[in-house]
Amino acid sequence: MRTKEEMGNKLNELLEKSYDAREGFNAASKNAKNRKLQEFFKQKSQEREIFIKELREEITGYGQIPKEDASAKGDMHRTWMKLKSSVESDNDEAMLEESLRGEKAALEDYKDITKEKDLPPSLSSKLNRQQQNIQSSINNVKVYEQMFD
Repeated sequence: MRTKEEMGNKLNELLEKSYDAREGFNAASKNAKNRKLQEFFKQKSQEREIFIKELREEITGYGQIPKEDASAKGDMHRTWMKLKSSVESDNDEAMLEESLRGEKAALEDYKDITKEKDLPPSLSSKLNRQQQNIQSSINNVKVYEQMFD
């Protein structure tokens, strides 16, 4: 198992990416034209808010200070997505594709940390549930993408 500091740092990375995802999904919910997609993105943003609360609690438990905001990289990415969606006529599909890319990256981050041996049961349970929610999101995005085929 990692040291408390290493685990706190790894959880802070997940936290920062959760902030990014929350903001990205929130922006997508406001920019989507399709009502079902608006609701889907809004629900994913709310789900990430729960992830954030849980991760902050765990980080504090590791004696670390939780990060407070999204990353600069995430801010730049959202700006790029706004520009892209204003140029592309089919921006719902572009937002779904970007959502899928982000969720796949998040899933890999979760797989990396959940393979750790000796995770405390409460942390393991939270991370596994969050990972399952992300996998479910990937499956849902694939279903929504069929609307554009």
